[in-house]
Amino acid sequence: MGSLELKQSLSGHKGRVWNVCWHPKGNSLASCGEDRTIRIWANESSKWAVKTILAEGHQRTVREVSWSPCGNYIASASFDATTAIWDKKAGQFECNVTLEGHEHEVKSVSWSRSGQLLATCSRDKSVWIWEAADDEYECASVISCHAQDVKKVKWHPHEDTLASASYDDTVRIFKEDAYSDWVCTATLNSHTSTVWSLSFDSTGNRLATCSDDKTVKIWQEYKPGNEAGISTENNESVWKCCCTLSGYHSRPIYDIDWCKLTGLIATACGDDIIRIFREDTDSNPNQPSFSMVCTTDDAHTQDVNSVQWNPVVPGQLASASDDGLVKIWLYSE
Repeated sequence: MGSLELKQSLSGHKGRVWNVCWHPKGNSLASCGEDRTIRIWANESSKWAVKTILAEGHQRTVREVSWSPCGNYIASASFDATTAIWDKKAGQFECNVTLEGHEHEVKSVSWSRSGQLLATCSRDKSVWIWEAADDEYECASVISCHAQDVKKVKWHPHEDTLASASYDDTVRIFKEDAYSDWVCTATLNSHTSTVWSLSFDSTGNRLATCSDDKTVKIWQEYKPGNEAGISTENNESVWKCCCTLSGYHSRPIYDIDWCKLTGLIATACGDDIIRIFREDTDSNPNQPSFSMVCTTDDAHTQDVNSVQWNPVVPGQLASASDDGLVKIWLYSE
């Protein structure tokens, strides 16, 4: 078993903290919450402290923040139905673009690996894809595949492939077709309640999802002509649920992050616990097995809403909670 050591608790937000997101260089962290602000924290002389508070961009709760891959922009999704784009061309971060179009709360926002595409999703059941060029943002597609509120969008780590998770209990995979239309290429059905979040592994060939049904599911992509002999149609990949982690969580699982450095999976749960899973060494790729290597009871005093591994520092984890705190942890074997 490993251990998760609390390095620092960061207070300052008023009300619940919904989300944390590391800068691509791993040297700063953005958080957002009910108080309508975004806080940027940096590590100075081994202590984390707030460097900037962004407070002018939204009229309601900020649900999620996402750094662009270049680290020069922050996108924030809000219950005010807008997505704000922040940059610091003027020296300090300022909101210079507001993306409008969603009819209800925007729940999630994600940059593609190239930084040229931005995805947003909303309670209005739609996923929007925006093309970014020279600080101009144009809506390339409005996708209405989900039957309910869309909770999360995440881009594939290497390709322009998007995954979304919804209140309709499904995950959808989207790609651009030959006619430059964004289409749903796969629907992942196995969860029995709301899918709250998802995370690709480092290859992008596997996806972890977490749900209100208290399970984590691991999905494997089988491309056309795959060695396992799984049949595919229309020259499109199929995604199959190859592992279900059940019996570990006692409440809904609100977030999941699959570390691109270590392969560790962290979950954020409504039972106030952070859990960490690792794939077993003798795991079969087509029927993988995972073990829980760490459980941190009372990681927060209320629901854990968000967990994210530092993209540069192995084992460093950030979490956010309804208790109003952001916490920095270090996992070790």
